[in-house]
Amino acid sequence: MNTTIKTLSIAAALAASLGLAGCAADSGSGNSMPMDHGSSNPMASTNPMAGTMPSAGMMPSANADHNQADIMFAQMMIPHHAQAVEMSGIILAKPGMPAEVTELATRIKAAQAPEIEQMTGWLKGWNVPTMMSDHSGHGMTGMVDGAGIDKLKSATGTEAARLFLEQMIGHHEGAIDMAQQEISAGKFPDAVKLGHDIVDAQQAEITQMKQLLTTL
Repeated sequence: MNTTIKTLSIAAALAASLGLAGCAADSGSGNSMPMDHGSSNPMASTNPMAGTMPSAGMMPSANADHNQADIMFAQMMIPHHAQAVEMSGIILAKPGMPAEVTELATRIKAAQAPEIEQMTGWLKGWNVPTMMSDHSGHGMTGMVDGAGIDKLKSATGTEAARLFLEQMIGHHEGAIDMAQQEISAGKFPDAVKLGHDIVDAQQAEITQMKQLLTTL
């Protein structure tokens, strides 16, 4: 299977599972908390899928003030984030990883999974597809190809930790590039804010990952 299509399928499945779990967590409560990058979020709790149902602030009306740049940003960033979550899950399943690498992978997964749900909510509110119709992945810089994902899955020990960091640095650089395009051309305030949040958080993580590579 083409790795871009596979990643898009993973993104769709992850968004769906997050939404279903959010419904279960929210039943009977009557309200939910909007997610914000860098804030305390339930993804790091014992139940990793709790509390991720989009709130009214995440689900804009079809008339929300947005443009094509906002749509493309969300459509591309969803599968991009999905791959980062997938890569983090791969490394977290491996025994003997350095504590700093495990902490980083946990943080990436906890931050980006709720952002997938947030962006999915925007696209649904705008009545546009949550996935790119041509599955081309055009503009999704930093994506790891199928061979690279397979290599990460099979790697062990220090080799796995090093490969994860090297791949994720490039992956983060791609996300920052897309986020900067949204900051420059986007119109929807929450999407532009997410672009800024991605730049700030992932640039800091790149610095951390480069430092971690020197210790392996």
